[in-house]
Parts: sequence; C-alpha cells; structure tokens
Amino acid sequence: MRNIYTLLAALLCAGEIMAQTEKSDTIMGRELQDVVIEAPRVIHKADMDVYHPSHSAVEASKNGMQLLDNLMIPSLSVNDVLGTISAAGESVQVRINGRESSIDQVRALLPETVKRVEWMDNPGLRYGGANYVLNFVVANPTLGGSFQGQARPALNEAWGFYMADAKFNSGRSQWEIYASCKLTENVKIFRDYAETFTYPDGTSLTRTETPRGGSLDNSLPYYLASYNYVKPDTTVFMVSLTNQQHLGNRTEYNGLLSLSDGSDDILLTERSGDKGNYPSLSVYLQQNFAHRQMLVVDFNASMYIGRSWSDYLEQLPGASDFLTDIHTNIKDRNQAYGIEADYIKNWKKSRLTAGVSYNANRNRSQYENLGNEIFHQRQDKVYFFAEYFQRFGKWTATAGIGAQYTDFYFKESARGNHSWSARPQATVTYSLNQDHNFRLNFTSWQSAPSLAETNPVPQQLDGFQWRIGNQDLRTSSSYMLTFRYGFNLPRVNGSFGIRAFTSPNAITPLLHWEDERLVTTYENSMGLQNLSFFIYPQIEVVPEWLTLSGGVQYRMERMRGTGYDLRNSAWSGNVNLQVMHWGFTLSGQYVRAQRDLWGEKISWGEDVSIIDLAYNWKNWQFSAGMLMPFGEYDQGSRLLSKWNTNEQHMRLDMRMPYISVSYNVQWGRQKRGVQKLVNADAKTDASTAGGR
Repeated sequence: MRNIYTLLAALLCAGEIMAQTEKSDTIMGRELQDVVIEAPRVIHKADMDVYHPSHSAVEASKNGMQLLDNLMIPSLSVNDVLGTISAAGESVQVRINGRESSIDQVRALLPETVKRVEWMDNPGLRYGGANYVLNFVVANPTLGGSFQGQARPALNEAWGFYMADAKFNSGRSQWEIYASCKLTENVKIFRDYAETFTYPDGTSLTRTETPRGGSLDNSLPYYLASYNYVKPDTTVFMVSLTNQQHLGNRTEYNGLLSLSDGSDDILLTERSGDKGNYPSLSVYLQQNFAHRQMLVVDFNASMYIGRSWSDYLEQLPGASDFLTDIHTNIKDRNQAYGIEADYIKNWKKSRLTAGVSYNANRNRSQYENLGNEIFHQRQDKVYFFAEYFQRFGKWTATAGIGAQYTDFYFKESARGNHSWSARPQATVTYSLNQDHNFRLNFTSWQSAPSLAETNPVPQQLDGFQWRIGNQDLRTSSSYMLTFRYGFNLPRVNGSFGIRAFTSPNAITPLLHWEDERLVTTYENSMGLQNLSFFIYPQIEVVPEWLTLSGGVQYRMERMRGTGYDLRNSAWSGNVNLQVMHWGFTLSGQYVRAQRDLWGEKISWGEDVSIIDLAYNWKNWQFSAGMLMPFGEYDQGSRLLSKWNTNEQHMRLDMRMPYISVSYNVQWGRQKRGVQKLVNADAKTDASTAGGR
C-alpha cells in the first residue's frame, strides 16, 4: 500500500509541475497556432462531476463499460473483465439517462451515443440512500439500429464473458434485445481456515483446516427486452423485461481439520449454493408541462423463484459414518413491488423536487429439510421527500428532508414492528471558478433488516454453530458528512477530502452460547463510526497518449455492540494506467480492497491486478490480457468475537490469460437524449443457507 501512495504522490507532484510549466501559447484551452478549442476533461458542478468522452476514448471503445474504463475517472475502480464498478470499496449505483441500470445494460451502450457521464459522490434524496451514483446521458438514434457482440474466454479455465445486443429504431420508438452470460465452471479454489472456540467456563478448542481442494461454479445468463418512446420536451415512456438466471452458484471446500484437544483429524466437506431466476418488469412515464414543470412515475416488479442449499460433513478418515451431517434446503418464492411519483419544478436558478414512493416485499420460504416448514415475511415501506436547490452567484445550496415509514410482519409468529425515520440532507458548494470548487455535504439513509436477519427458523451451520434471525430488529439509520475539494488544472484533475460516517443502531451479527451451541443472531448494535481521508487524481502525462489515474483512502473506524468495542484502520486504493496510440490501447490496473469492520468481523474483497492490450480495426476490437499477472488472489475475513476467533482466506489461481473479440456496428442519426429521473425500488430478497 505504501508503494501505491508513494507513486500517486509522485505523479501528483509531477502533474503540478507540468501544470505550472505549461507552454505560454496555450490560453484557456486554446492553441493559438491551430486555433483548436479543447473542452476540459471534467467539469466540477455543484452536485456532480461531468465527464465528456474524448474522441480517442470513443474510438478505443466498443461498449459502455470499455468507454467508462477509458474515461479513467480517478475515484472509480472499473473492471470490465470482472464486470464490476466500485468507489472507495463501496458499491456504485449505475444509471442510464437517470434510470437505475445493471452492468449488463451499461455494456449494451454504444460509445458513440454517450454524450456525457455524470459522477455524483453526494447523491440527493431521490436516489434512495445510494453511496455513489454514476449516470450515463445517452442520445438514441431515430432511424436504423445497431448490433454489438463480445466474446472473452479464458485460455486455461472454463471462465469468460459473452454478450450480444441489437437495437432497432423507428421515429420516436426504439426496441432492444440483449443477452449475456458470465461463465464460471469448475474453477479450482481452496480455503485457509482456523478458528478458536472459547466456552463460557473459559476452556477453548482450536480447529485448523488444511485445504484439500475445492471448486467454484457461478454461471449467470442475463436477458433483456425493452421498448422506449420519446417525444422530445413532452413525453418519455419506457418498458423493459429482464431475467437474471443463477444456473448453479456453487462453492465447495474440502479440508482436513486438526483439533487442539488431540482428537483424531477430521475430513471436512462444505458445500453451499443457490439456483433460480430473478424476472423483473419496469414501466416508466415522464410528462412535461408548461412553466418548466414535470411529473415522473416509475413502477417496478420483480420475483425470485429458486432455492438455496448447504451441506456440511465431518468424517473420520476411513469411517463410513459421519460425525456431523447437516443439510439445509430452502425454497423461496418471493415478490417485490415498487412505485414512485415525483414532481419537479425548475426556475432560472433554483429547483424543487418532491416525491413519494411505496415498496412492498412478500417473502415465502419453505424449509424442505424441516418437514417443508413455511416462513412468511411481509415488509412495507413508504417514503416522502422534498428537496430544494438554489444558486447564489458562486454559491449553491441544496437542502431536503425525507421521512420513511417501515412496517414488518411475520405471519407464523403473528409478530411485527414498525417505525418512522427522518432522512435529512444538505449540500453547500462554493465554486471559485470552473476549475476549483469546495463542497460540504451531509446525507442520511435507512437500512431495513433483511430476510436472513429476521428469519426465526434455526439453521445449523456446523457441529458447534447455529444461526437464528431476530424478529425484533429495527430499521437502522446512517449519517455521512463529506468535505471535498475538486480541482481541474492543465493535465491534472481530481479531488481530495475527508469523510465522517456513523450508523448509531447498525444491524450486526451477535454471538452467544446457548447450552452447547454457539448461536449467531442479530442486534441493533451501539453503532459504527469511521473517518476517511482520500485523494483521487487523474494525470495526462502525455496528452491523448498516456494517462494515469487512481487514488488512496485511509479509514479509521470503531464498532461497538453487546460485549465488544473494536477498532480498525486500513489503507485501500487503486492505480490505473492507459496508453493509446496507432489504434492500440494498453491498460493496467491494480486494486487493493478496503478492509471493513462490521460487527465483530473485518472483511476484505478482491485484491485485483489486470493488464490488457487491445487493437481497434474498423468495427472490430481484438484484445489479449491477463487477470492477476502479479499478486495473490485473496478474499476473506477475520472474526474477533470473544466466543469465536477465526480467520479465513478464499484463494484461487486467478492467473487467467484471456482473449477478447468485440464487434460494433450502428446506423442512423442522433436525436436529443432524455433522462429518466427516478427509479422505484423493487429488489427481491433471498434466503441464505449455511455459511460459517
């Protein structure tokens, strides 16, 4: 991590020197010799940073993910190979013309139609508590259509990505058909795992797992069909049908358990997975009225039909009987519905947005391993908000307040709870000029308990551990205050700042002994607080040739709950390099994942490195690369409970060379783009089986 920080600091200093020594024949982006006006790479606005794709970035891209990667937004970690977008270790809400979308839908974008990309690290109340929002503003052709396809197989594993997309345009209408598949079959994995159980009487037992192999399956087909009608300045109508399939998301670990009490070694097999479908329907209507008024309505519905399962087996070598034999099978049939209506009124220097939304979840879980016992959960949420934006010269201010009502009911136990939560938000921005601005933002949001956290059906995890949900959980609230300075110098742009976060009643796991069982349940804890410092620069080392971007974040955090008070501090960051010339694009990336404290556990995601060389020829792109050319893949966690301390590392040989072929052809002229401004939430929940 020290190397990342040193490299970024050196690059930032070099960029500052280049900015100060810029040739005198360039004034405000105007080259006097050729009389060429260049737009800045990024425009810092009061509530977002706006990136306009350069000609070279569009030429080097064959889909929306590749274009986003080529934009090299400093605070973003974009991984086209793995299909992920994150920022500072957090998830990013992706939107297309204001409409919440998926990575697959971003991939289906034609780079030529992307007019700008809006990056919001302090999204407003209408974004439903998102940490970050990335919005692609796209113009659709009026005639003709387009087709694009991509195949990216690995050369040494049954792993890869495949997609095809077709769009057909006629006047104000567009039809789209899209299909993709993320392939992962029988990839070899293994796990390092060690744990110590401490009993209430003070005695302890340590179990150390020596890996004996394992495998991973995770193939995910995705399908989309959509229609949209756009009458500029009057009406926008969109409808889409999607389905995400889990063909067999399966993880298997095999190991040899050694016990500290001198008992014989034990053969361990642990399997878990899920299989099912996530169909969804989305309908959107936007109607403009006189005097710059607008009414937008969005409806979403989704289902989950599938099952989750886990097997946990312990056996002495050579024995025919099992010491521990646990099987959990849960069949879900869950539904979710959401509708939102917003009213927007614009004036010359101000804007008022007010809205209301309703979300409903209806969950039905059948435990086939418990005599087909059925568990029902009902969840309803109503949310009201109003937000006002005003510009005062170089100052802008946004203030809003939301109120959320949450209601839970559990049919079998006839128990439930409900609560009201306030959601205030405010942002103040001072723009010294187009190249320098300062922003202070306060935001808040609520998190409702999940199906797994409230499910009262006892689940046995291994010979010692059980999991039981808590039906008395309350909706938790989170608050975040961010100060950020954004700068846009010649050949250097980016931001740095500080962020404070607290969740005073966060929903977290809680471990306790009941007789001879170590039970994991959930509680509204005494809260999490953290403080983060960050810097994210982008540097044009050689304009249109060599660009570097990335950033580092240092986070200090404290977590308190029943019987514990824990602290953690860690670095995270990413470095991206891109060289473009003669139709070739050489890119490299290294990401160090954030180490997060939640409850009594520190977890970390994927530390990833990638190198890729692509060549563009007419409508084709050919590339070759390697996933994890250096470093070791490691994803895991460390539990710090006084009753159970453990550390696990999930490892696999991710050194995967791959090739990629992309094709992109389109025809038709462009028309004015439109934005979907709201998105009603209708995300289905799913049960979780097993998992120590």
